[in-house]
Amino acid sequence: MLLVLTGCNITITNLTPDTVPQNPSQIYTITASFHPDSNQIDRESIAPRIIIDGSSYKMTKSSVGTDIWEFDYQIPAGRADASYYFICDYKVEAQTTNTPSEIYSGLQKMKIAARYVIRSEATRAPVGSRVSVLGAGFSPADVVYFDQTPTRTVFESPSSLSFFVPSVSPGRTYQLSVVGSAGKLDVGTFRVDAISFQVSPSAVVLRQGEQQALTFTIPTPAPGGGMLIDVTTDIPASVVMPEVMVGAGQTSVTVMIQGGKPGNGSLFFKSSAGESSVAVTVTGK
Repeated sequence: MLLVLTGCNITITNLTPDTVPQNPSQIYTITASFHPDSNQIDRESIAPRIIIDGSSYKMTKSSVGTDIWEFDYQIPAGRADASYYFICDYKVEAQTTNTPSEIYSGLQKMKIAARYVIRSEATRAPVGSRVSVLGAGFSPADVVYFDQTPTRTVFESPSSLSFFVPSVSPGRTYQLSVVGSAGKLDVGTFRVDAISFQVSPSAVVLRQGEQQALTFTIPTPAPGGGMLIDVTTDIPASVVMPEVMVGAGQTSVTVMIQGGKPGNGSLFFKSSAGESSVAVTVTGK
């Protein structure tokens, strides 16, 4: 509610948001309520108009309410805002005649947002889950943040981003935001749930160049975007392995690891339920 104007027995209430999301047709509905405050007002005589960009247009009655009127306006390409005001003609009933009257509002403004967030695909998930954010005006430079923690963000299109829930403390609610060169957008809150997984085998011994399967199992099926398991190692020159991603709806994934240079160390795995590791030994050929 941006404007309430009372006078001459009619209250004008502007129901149009001050900022509206951009749409491809560039057509925007401007809505207002024109409510008679006196029984002397002839309801049939109420005739609202909108003055926008210097032109006057009749408003039409909306189907959503008795006193609500609307007007669809196509804003010229390249415009990011519009200014307008309302005029309402009506008649006041008297014993012998009806007296014409008029009331008008102050100047109103509407901004067109080319960059905005509609919603996050989910509001809670465990670490590693892939979640989409829908909106408009996104760019490859945008990064989704959990409070001050950046996430691994994937630019899918100007209307969609995906992020992987980072390794943050579970059982907490975080503030989500999209940050880029065009500024910061608030997404909402996101809760990180705890989930554990198992890794088999618990120790790996490889010769240089030899491969072995490593299986990751989670207790419940992975969400729609899959689940990324964060894997690090203290012997990066000794272990060659792909990214570990449990597919959507799956409860396990098997990847092949390959021995690199001889060495002893571990593979470390992070989940929202804690951390675990698998001992790795790589010997020469």
